[in-house]
Amino acid sequence: MSDNPVGPVAASPVHTHDGQATPIVIKNANILTMDPARPQWERADILISNGTISAIGPDLSANITYPHDVIDATGHLIMPGLINAHFHSPTNLLKGALDSLPLELFMLYEVPSTPDAAVSARTAYVRTMLGAAEMLKLGVTSVQDDAFFLPAPSHAEIDAVMGAYRDIGIRATVALDQPNLPEIAKLPFLGDIVPEALKARLEAPPLMDAEALLQHYDYLLEHWHMAEGGRLRAAVSCSAPQRVTVDYLRALDALSRKHNLPFYIHMLETRLQRVFGEVCLNGRSLIQHVDDLGLLSERMNVIHAVWISDADIALLAKSGAQVIHNPISNLRLGSGVMPFRRLADAGVPIALGSDEIIADDAVNMWSVMKTAALVHTIGDAHPERWPIAPELLQCMFHGGAASMRQPDRLGRIAPGYQADLVMLDLDSLPFTPLNNLPRQLVYADASRAVVMTMVAGEVVMRDGELLFIDEKALRREARKIMASAVDQRDALMNDAAQWFPHYRAMYQKMLDFDVGMNRWVGDAGPARA
Repeated sequence: MSDNPVGPVAASPVHTHDGQATPIVIKNANILTMDPARPQWERADILISNGTISAIGPDLSANITYPHDVIDATGHLIMPGLINAHFHSPTNLLKGALDSLPLELFMLYEVPSTPDAAVSARTAYVRTMLGAAEMLKLGVTSVQDDAFFLPAPSHAEIDAVMGAYRDIGIRATVALDQPNLPEIAKLPFLGDIVPEALKARLEAPPLMDAEALLQHYDYLLEHWHMAEGGRLRAAVSCSAPQRVTVDYLRALDALSRKHNLPFYIHMLETRLQRVFGEVCLNGRSLIQHVDDLGLLSERMNVIHAVWISDADIALLAKSGAQVIHNPISNLRLGSGVMPFRRLADAGVPIALGSDEIIADDAVNMWSVMKTAALVHTIGDAHPERWPIAPELLQCMFHGGAASMRQPDRLGRIAPGYQADLVMLDLDSLPFTPLNNLPRQLVYADASRAVVMTMVAGEVVMRDGELLFIDEKALRREARKIMASAVDQRDALMNDAAQWFPHYRAMYQKMLDFDVGMNRWVGDAGPARA
């Protein structure tokens, strides 16, 4: 096993693109293209050259005279690779670590505020690869990683994250999710609740200011943006607007605009964030606040958008911003049910995300699609307003590609698009019998039928085996890392526990505010503990 922090997990060679790959023909496939011009082929071939789809049609292989590789897809479905539009890789080692809690309480344990939470570059590499491995085995070919760094980013840890995505072969767009305001400024009521003996820590500024964070963005852009033939890219992230200074928010927007980068921004995920606007922003929502600054734009990935008003929806629609829907995470953390139909009716593009492993415990985008299809049936009494399977597939592919600022390259099987593909066995239980393909893709747990994953024209997973890494060695090293970190983790949990009663009191006080809406279901009244 390599001692290099960004070296491969095992002795297998690091995979790189040379731009001279042998053309590939996938033949005799049932093809779901997601292309409005020809949504499906019952039987056709796909020609792939240098990572890009060159042609689609019947019997292409019979007319090709030059050397090429052949993948026989008889009895199989070929479709675009799934796109995970929102993810945080730094919790990849923590599946099952916590019970469900409201976000602001959950984050005490998830994002410890002490410098003792730092990890080695090797740990960052292994944990990043662990999540990517799970995604590739389930047919996810692209991920947007809103990576946070504890207590602050470093070049070594940035290299570790990006190096893991390089080595395993997934397509990744990565941002540095790092607030630059003290904790006391991010949350309402907390300053009045926390004892004086603890308040100094809440008032302490983060270890890294805006200037230093922007220098790390310069490093990310210089060393990793557009690497591996454009498979690896940069994005920007402020985490959330209430967690950063206005000057830093503007600087990130300028970077996003200059390089056409996605801008990741969590807004109105929770009821408490709605109350923050009432208490700390003179009654304006966080979306209104960002729009008042002139920063709400089509480059923004507005993550969660649960506690939004009709006025917020109108602003999102006018700006062209994408909303990233994370239904499993929203349920796990009790955040509420996003108003899907109102956003869709307003023309707001919607993509789908798993969010972090600690708030989902898997990275299964098939489950995300199914949950998105189901949860809104209890949020609206009118069945004609419930999402249907083709609509969820559009969110997965077109919405995901648009959120990555690559709608003309990803999410479709058509000439000129990247060959990011997944092959599913139609002679499998999810498709037996095959009554309706879109519905069975969304509802029938099609993850059980995935037999091949291809990224940029290269097969990275076949028959359950990852081809560029030693998965067994990866799992073994991940377990070793966690075993050695038991004392560190226990100390972090104990530190979080001392803050828990005060954050719980803040949460309870938030429930007393009338915000004019309810995003919970059943008998969960807004003022109930």
